Amino acid sequence: MTCSSTIRLLAIIEAVTVTGPARNLIEFCKCARAHAMAEAPLIETSIVTYCRSGWPEEGRARATTQAASPNPFISAVRAAGIEVIVIPERCRFDVRVIEQLRRVVERHSPDIVQTHNLKSHFLLRLSGLGRRYPWTVFHHGYTATDVKMHLYNQLDYWSLRKAARVITVSQAFVNQMKRRGVSPERIVVVHNSIHPDWSRVSGEEKRAVRTSLGIADDESMILTVGRLSREKGHADLVVALAYLRACHPQLKAKLVIVGDGPEKKRIEKVAAAHHVSEQIVFAGQVPRVAGHYAAADLFALPSHTEGSPNVLLEAMATGLPITATAVGGVPEIVTHNENALLVTPGDPQSMGEAMAQLIKNRPRALELAANARAIVFDQFSPDARLRALVKTYQQLREDRREMTEAALSEVAAK
Repeated sequence: MTCSSTIRLLAIIEAVTVTGPARNLIEFCKCARAHAMAEAPLIETSIVTYCRSGWPEEGRARATTQAASPNPFISAVRAAGIEVIVIPERCRFDVRVIEQLRRVVERHSPDIVQTHNLKSHFLLRLSGLGRRYPWTVFHHGYTATDVKMHLYNQLDYWSLRKAARVITVSQAFVNQMKRRGVSPERIVVVHNSIHPDWSRVSGEEKRAVRTSLGIADDESMILTVGRLSREKGHADLVVALAYLRACHPQLKAKLVIVGDGPEKKRIEKVAAAHHVSEQIVFAGQVPRVAGHYAAADLFALPSHTEGSPNVLLEAMATGLPITATAVGGVPEIVTHNENALLVTPGDPQSMGEAMAQLIKNRPRALELAANARAIVFDQFSPDARLRALVKTYQQLREDRREMTEAALSEVAAK
């Protein structure tokens, strides 16, 4: 039975794999369930997602808790014991989904509807549900890989302007949204989080990873993790590695790139042009990346744009020395010369020099890493994130109650 302190949350997200926002959502549900106490509200979360393999032959779509061929995200949600409702679709922006979306929301009658990614924002605004239920939008930033995506990103502001709250991951994104007409009073900054147990890796697994990657005992392993897209700056990191080898030939190092994406061939060409192909390992997508962090000697984040990067938090939790570009929310998480070395984006020479410093001066590198690890579990823990989100949800519910009472009073006065 639902008690008065319970907050019913319906989260709508497009996801196939368990990365970024999808992983954060699952972790939030687990954390909320683990911390449900008498003095704190219980968060009952159901997740709505889409699946293109579920459209029936007779042409009538029907939302269901059972998907014929569940993808990794759906499987992970079910494994976590979270209710998931799957809406069949025929294409990415299938407006026929809206009818099913309305039925799902009305059936669950949530206290709050929450959307992740621009597709869900767009469909919810078109449905009109945002006018009937408190609507929270999660804004994770944008990836403008081509003209089409750039147009999609601009369209997203049309949705954001009508949400009751926009939860974003960095102050840098707040400034962007304000310039696009999103009311600053509706924007809340909540950084991503990392679980304290995330980095637990055995010594045996660590050695196995280094062996599988071909990292010799006398070589430093430089790790970077992320989608291989242009804004992630991998080509800059390759040039930085070439600088490191040319200006510090006594330092032996290999760069391990975890992730995949459309920029891989270009990165390979840059590596060949700078004669460092033999010093780079493309590891591809890795199911359990914690072992790669544990095996590394330092972490590099060369991005041109970022929000609240999970990979940075993962490196901090592992206790890795870090060099990163000072973009987006990165300077909100780490501070130059206190717990990381920050460099200007698009400056491979500076990043190459920072990597050299972390390899040469190991005591200083470990000091920075220890400082970073100390703050990540204090300021960026799942508990801290849960408290911030619950505060936002409680305020939304209170706002709705006050609006309802005011409307009833107005009717009674007539």
